[in-house]
Order: sequence, then structure tokens, then C-alpha cells
Amino acid sequence: MADNTLSRPPKMMHNFRRAAILFAGGPAPAANAVISAAATAFLRNDIEVVGIKHGYSALVEYSPSHPLEEGRDYVMVNHKMLGRTRNSSGIMIGTARTNPGKLVSHPSHLADPEKSAPLKTVYEALRSIGVDVLISIGGDDTLKTANKFKMFQERLPLDAHRIPIVHLPKTIDNDYRGIDFTFGYFTAVDFLAAEVRNLLADAEANRSYFLCESMGRSAGWLAYGVAIAGEASLVVSVEDVVGKYRTTEETVDPSTGESSSRPVMNMEAVIPRIVATMTAREREGKEYGVIVIAEGLAEFLPSKYLEGIGRDDHGHINISAVNLHDVFADLIAKEYNRQTGKKRKVNAVQLGYEARCARPHAFDVMLGSQLGVGAYRALVEKRLNGVMVSISGQLQLEYVPFDDLVDPETLVTVVRYIERDSDFQRLTRFLETYVDDGEVHR
Repeated sequence: MADNTLSRPPKMMHNFRRAAILFAGGPAPAANAVISAAATAFLRNDIEVVGIKHGYSALVEYSPSHPLEEGRDYVMVNHKMLGRTRNSSGIMIGTARTNPGKLVSHPSHLADPEKSAPLKTVYEALRSIGVDVLISIGGDDTLKTANKFKMFQERLPLDAHRIPIVHLPKTIDNDYRGIDFTFGYFTAVDFLAAEVRNLLADAEANRSYFLCESMGRSAGWLAYGVAIAGEASLVVSVEDVVGKYRTTEETVDPSTGESSSRPVMNMEAVIPRIVATMTAREREGKEYGVIVIAEGLAEFLPSKYLEGIGRDDHGHINISAVNLHDVFADLIAKEYNRQTGKKRKVNAVQLGYEARCARPHAFDVMLGSQLGVGAYRALVEKRLNGVMVSISGQLQLEYVPFDDLVDPETLVTVVRYIERDSDFQRLTRFLETYVDDGEVHR
């Protein structure tokens, strides 16, 4: 048998002429590694590549009287354009949060011409420029859109052209079901952890504290990683809002007058627990520290802190308008003064945006590149449709059907939280300042 380990995998027979690559949602380090590797794989196998600019924003505006325009709405990707891009920062085709599936929250909605109209427009826009296959890169909301786009096409006439779609998981939050780690996560953790270590030195010099709000809307992977690598004194995330730290609140819908209950943080327990870390450190001779909280805690704030706060196309609260770090810093400083009779400066800092386009580290470049190549292999080698490309072990490719990731009734994805008492969660508790429950004063 001939030794062909130094040979490129053979070209596969296919009938695809043009592939489109689309990136949606927030940026992530190694985005260009994913795009570049995917494009290269298709180009080297005689398939043209279209880079759709700024997510779905131009696609949903398409009409025969307002056609897609090369340069403005999409670019034809070539090898020269891809030179030395896998390690570059940013997103070469841009991104946006436009959601063409926002009106569809149940399979039956796909039969409603009005609710499915944006998906129909996207389909027609892609066909207008000859797209045969679509590679979707984005977070869980983009995965939901990819699934709805696939389902929309299943309702087309039998003789209609289908556009197979695969999805590549992206989020620095790392809260994706179906993959162990998402590209950009480790780069973001390292970048933000370096900031936390700098703040820790500042805090020590000034005998003060920094309250750092980390990105991580739904789960605490980023906050925990930053706390571990940044040597923070304590980390609190949504996974920690359980037991005595969780309560309920009655709310009334102003439009219907109906009342309902929602889970909220028990601020009378959470804030004293954070202060207990501060007083425990003082007993160790440390009058400084850094506390990390996840931005997703904003969803668990009592209503009095959320008055006038709106939500986006995906139903998420406008976290940037909450100023969670300021709320917590103020409450912590007041509680510390109440308990000790002393003052301790608590500086509020928001972390996250500066990490989203950081230069990617080697692991994220490798991970992102394999995901990009996986898109080609899923569509061309394996002739798959409606799968998310995943990776396990030593960059082993796996293909997870959308049906395994999306609820068939609500069409929403399931967030992957840090498991309570998991070894990852326990690692932070071993490393941070130890506090006995009896030391928490209320």
C-alpha cells in the first residue's frame, strides 16, 4: 500500500459551484481562521466562495429591485485575499445581529407567509447570486436561525433548489451544547485574565478592590476561566444563583395585568457573601482583591434595578444599559461599611469587548481552522445538511444534527451551564479565598 501521509486528501466529486460563508453575532478571536480555512478548502476543490458581508443584514433587505451588490453586500473570496489571515484579528467579512427567524418560534409558524417572509427573502437573496451551500458561523441564536432556514427549505416545492447548510459554533462564552470548547474562548480568557492580574497589582498598591463584570450572558465559563487564570479572589456567575442565593419575585405584565413569578438573586445573601471574602482576606493580611462577576447575573437582578431596560431581537435584556458592575460595586462598598464600620474603595470595571477581536492564540487558530475545514468535509465529503460541526479529543471532527441541539417545539437551543460541583466548578473554589458559611454576616 502506497504511503500517502504527505499527500492532500483527494478531491471529491460534487455538483456545487458556489459556497457562501456568513458570520453573525459578536466577534470572537480566530474568526478569520475559521473563515480562511473553510474558504481555502472549498477553493482548492474548485468551488467558488462568496463571503456574505455583515451577517444577514443585507440578505433580509434583498428584493429584485434592490439586488445584492458585490463589494457592498458580498465579496468573491480568492486565495490572494486569504494570504496570512488565519492568525489575524477581527472578522474579514464583518458581522451583524440581524435575525431573519425572529418571528418563528414554533414549526407551524413556517407555514405563515408573513412570519417566514424574512427566511424566504434570505433564500431568494442567496439564490440570486448562485449560492449552492451555506456555512453559518455564530452563536446559539445563529444556530437557531440556521435550523429555521433549513426547515423553511423543507417546505419548498419538491423541484425547488435546496441550499444545504452547516453551522460552525462561535462564542467566547463557551456555553455551547455539542462542543467542549468554542474557538476564541481561551484567547479571550487569557486576554482578560492579564487585565485582572494588572488590576490585582493596582488593588494591592492602593489597598482597594476591583469589581470586574465579565462577558458571559447565559453561563459562567468565561467569568470562571478569567478568575482562575487571573487569580481573582472570588467569582460569581448565574450557576451560583441557587439555594439561599436565589429567591422569587412577583411581577405584573402592564399590558395584560397578569402576574407571574421570576427567579431573582437574593441580594441580602449574595452581597454579604462577597463581603465575607473581603473580610476573610483581611484576616490573612490582604486588604485588596479582585471580584469577578458574570454579566448574565443582570437577568437575575430584582425588577427595581431593571426599570426601563429594553430587550433585543433575540429577547435578551440590554445588559449594557444595566451597568451591573456599578450596581454591585456600590452595594458591596455599602455592605462592607455596614459590617466593619470602615470604608474600602470598590472600583467597577467592565471586561469583555476588548477581548473579542484579540489576536488569537495557537490553540484557537488550530481549533478554528479545523472547524472551517470541517464545514467543507461535512458538505462535500459527507453530503450532510443541517449539522453543526464539532470537535472532540485531539481535534477530531464530529457532526451533530440540528435536531440534537434545538428543541423541536420552541426551536430554541439549550444553554450549556457549568455543572454544579463539577471538577471545573470546584477548581475555582479551591483556588479562591476560602470563606466558611459561618463567617457570612447579614
